[in-house]
Amino acid sequence: MKNSETEQNTIEIIKHLKKNAQTITFAESCTGGRIASEFTAISGASSVLGGSCVTYSNAIKSEWLGVSEKTLVHYGAVSKECVQEMLTGIIKLAHANYAIAVSGIAGPTGGSIEKPVGTVYIGIRNNQNFIINRYLFQGDRKAVQTQATDTAIALLKKNL
Repeated sequence: MKNSETEQNTIEIIKHLKKNAQTITFAESCTGGRIASEFTAISGASSVLGGSCVTYSNAIKSEWLGVSEKTLVHYGAVSKECVQEMLTGIIKLAHANYAIAVSGIAGPTGGSIEKPVGTVYIGIRNNQNFIINRYLFQGDRKAVQTQATDTAIALLKKNL
């Protein structure tokens, strides 16, 4: 996905949210704030984005977003279960209508047979529904982060 496509998707999301008087927030781990950066690069984003969190460590995922220790121990931070709890926590914290949460292994280290480098879980949520998908992105750390960012924004646009 080209960066200009991500920018266009972001613009369309912001317009949709403004039109419907809705808000958005993000809980990012492996993307390190890149999703929020894509939104804040667009003039007028402040009308739909009040704030977001970069929750890189398990302790912060737990403290800030309420991800349970049980989930982190049993499933790991890179899991559908963790992303679901990240979505619940951030949407409550920010009082938003929509949320995106991302957790993954950008590499070059940290992978395993079950969760190789490039494994990323991306979730979106509105007040009623969750969509959480598992992806396996290719490339170096920056490529994985960029693909995760672009995919998260495209997923939200598709499911508004």
